[in-house]
Amino acid sequence: MATTGTPPRLGNADIAELTEWRRDLHRHPELSGEEERTAATVTAMLRDTAPDAIVSGLGGHGVAALYDSGIAGPRVLLRCELDGLPIADLSGSAHRSTVAGKGHQCGHDGHMAILAAMARLLGRARPAKGSVVLMFQPAEEDGSGANLVVNDPAFAPLQPDYAFAIHNMPGVAFGQVAVIAGPACCASRGVKFRLTGRTAHASQPETGLSPMVAVSKLMPALTALANGSVATSNPDFTLVTITHAEMGAPAFGVSPGEAQVFATLRALTDAKMEALVAAAETLAREIAAAEGLALEIAYDDIFVTCDNNPEAVAIVARALDAIGVPHGPFSLPLRGSEDFGSFGKAASMALMMLGAGEDSRALHNPDFDFPDDLIARGAEIYMSILREILG
Repeated sequence: MATTGTPPRLGNADIAELTEWRRDLHRHPELSGEEERTAATVTAMLRDTAPDAIVSGLGGHGVAALYDSGIAGPRVLLRCELDGLPIADLSGSAHRSTVAGKGHQCGHDGHMAILAAMARLLGRARPAKGSVVLMFQPAEEDGSGANLVVNDPAFAPLQPDYAFAIHNMPGVAFGQVAVIAGPACCASRGVKFRLTGRTAHASQPETGLSPMVAVSKLMPALTALANGSVATSNPDFTLVTITHAEMGAPAFGVSPGEAQVFATLRALTDAKMEALVAAAETLAREIAAAEGLALEIAYDDIFVTCDNNPEAVAIVARALDAIGVPHGPFSLPLRGSEDFGSFGKAASMALMMLGAGEDSRALHNPDFDFPDDLIARGAEIYMSILREILG
């Protein structure tokens, strides 16, 4: 791939520095949309690698770096995420989070370190043709970041032909890769149902309009819409999870006049998600109308399905075979969601799940920590993919 004829490699000093850089990010997690320090740290790192361009403020705090060969060819985007989670870090490690109630329990700090490794390698030797964009994306955890980035006018000049991302995956053997053509992660969205009636004195509930009956009907009826008994790989897979419910004030003298029910909807495909949304809305309206209640519906945390392009997956497979990395579908597709699917609207994309070890703590566990040894493996995989596409 390198214009010098010798592919650049990471040395021991690189690995040590990238590991400490990752651990610094781990100490200072920032939530979706708040990644100001993280973006500044990334930008400073990228400047040291002398890219041809740095674009900041993409979709919020997103940062992208362009490494251009100057020779016509495809453009390849490699993406990682900036944000942490609202979860206390209970790992007990020396580099644990210093921010109360926040942590990097999804491993986004490690994903950033992998792209930092790529920045070093590309800074030392541009691809033989075409160009590479390293995309440090904001706000993955709430599902908004990728869509904000791809719809940002400043992203248009960086539009890639191919887009790839790596996410670490506990439960998969260390260093192996789970990848599959078609849906790799489910579409999902959070839905809020607000039911409004009229309060009354608790001794005269008949003078008010309580949402109690509607709530008691709505929750089991929503979960019954799902087809979660089928395998996740089944195109008909859907799941509805009630995540929150509240009714009235915590008092004994008032019959409630308002209630909220939160649910998460999941489906393997975007088409199935549209059908599930329509069914949930129809159900809620029918129940609210039957009880004489006003109804408001709102959505949050919207993720499209992560639909891997067959051509991009074939490239990944060849690249992994070239460096002897075992790969297969393993547990894919996942019930969980990833907003990387938004990059597939105009590019051939593939999301890879890089094994963090069969005994690793699960993602979003309070004591999860990204395995530093995956930094070099992730960079090796990306370099092999670039060789497949850019020579």
